[in-house]
Amino acid sequence: MRIDLINTGTELLLGQTLNTHAHWLGGEFFQLGLRIQRQVCIPDGDEIRLALLESIPRSDVIVVTGGLGPTSDDITREITAELLGLPLEQDSLVLEHIRAYLARRHRELNANSYRQAQVPCGARVLANRFGTAPGLYFPPQSGVMAGVGQTPHIFLLPGPPRELKPMWTDEVLPILRGLLTVEPPGLRNFKRFGVGEAQVAETLEEPLRATGIMELGYCARPGEVMVRVIGSAAALDACGVLVRAAFGDRLFSDTDELMEQVVVRLLRQAGRTVATAESCTGGLMANRLTNVAGASEVFGWGFVTYANQAKERLLGVKASDLADHGAVSEPVVRAMAEGALGASGADYALAVTGVAGPGGGTAEKPVGTVWIALAVRGRVAGEPVTTTVLREHFPFEREMFKAMTSQTALDMLRRRLGQEQA
Repeated sequence: MRIDLINTGTELLLGQTLNTHAHWLGGEFFQLGLRIQRQVCIPDGDEIRLALLESIPRSDVIVVTGGLGPTSDDITREITAELLGLPLEQDSLVLEHIRAYLARRHRELNANSYRQAQVPCGARVLANRFGTAPGLYFPPQSGVMAGVGQTPHIFLLPGPPRELKPMWTDEVLPILRGLLTVEPPGLRNFKRFGVGEAQVAETLEEPLRATGIMELGYCARPGEVMVRVIGSAAALDACGVLVRAAFGDRLFSDTDELMEQVVVRLLRQAGRTVATAESCTGGLMANRLTNVAGASEVFGWGFVTYANQAKERLLGVKASDLADHGAVSEPVVRAMAEGALGASGADYALAVTGVAGPGGGTAEKPVGTVWIALAVRGRVAGEPVTTTVLREHFPFEREMFKAMTSQTALDMLRRRLGQEQA
């Protein structure tokens, strides 16, 4: 089944709004065993005509997002009806929905409201619980366009995600499920820390393909490579055995979890807590951890000590260590981790300090140099704190440097937790 996705909106092409629809709808289609074959993004207005003329002869399903609003450049409904030769008629139920929706916001109907209530004959209205623009579904029709034996299934959906997503779930999915004739394949993403995708492919390409999977792909992200396999349940299980043997403890997820989700889950399972002390990452580790639901059970303290005075005052870093070794050094990162551990009462503390650049580097500490420390409280009363220190070099622009540093630090904790729970 060939699927085309057309996203409309001038703001998407001006860089003012991030187009999240392709990402989200791609995942939704795949859960049905379907794949988007082409996605195009076009401005508001008459460009929708050309996009539909290109897609209708080649597609089985077309999904259009946007262009259903009340303004003059919202003409997706009108152009689609024109191309399919369908007259527009006022729909009393849609108009009443718009009237009630506006009344709850102390607003009244206007000329544009009546325009939004126009529905092409033969189209099915898709209810919009969170806006005024109804979605529309056009079943296949024969003989309505020259050179097209039968038109595809066409869905017109509103652009705002808060309107589109509920409509997709409530209205579109039941229709699409009725079109399916085969059981969808499965997908599994295996995520490995700290290696390039070329090395992963060289090691696993042939063994994974020998399992009979339908598709194999790779995706490199800061500090990780994801191996994506699609196939039957038996083939995915066989892939899991191969990947786990090849990756060992560098495999941090086979369920599509993010690194921070894995860390929070392992901490919760162990009943342990972590604190963070950050200089060069500016709070990114704490941000990532607190993006995970349930993080409050395992994370209570985060220190952003960008200035040397903050390192001294909040974490107890010695002025002499800063003077003798500099802020980016093993003694300082060790003191930061141990200071955070002591101040917070946590079981683990992660600390990072580095040269993010583009300036500030030296021959001894070039831009990209980072020190990472993990301090671990003893499990038995009186047992001393143990601290592991790691030096890395990430010569990237600032955001990538921060992402790589936080990923490496979180993986350091993940592997320690895994060893303790093994």
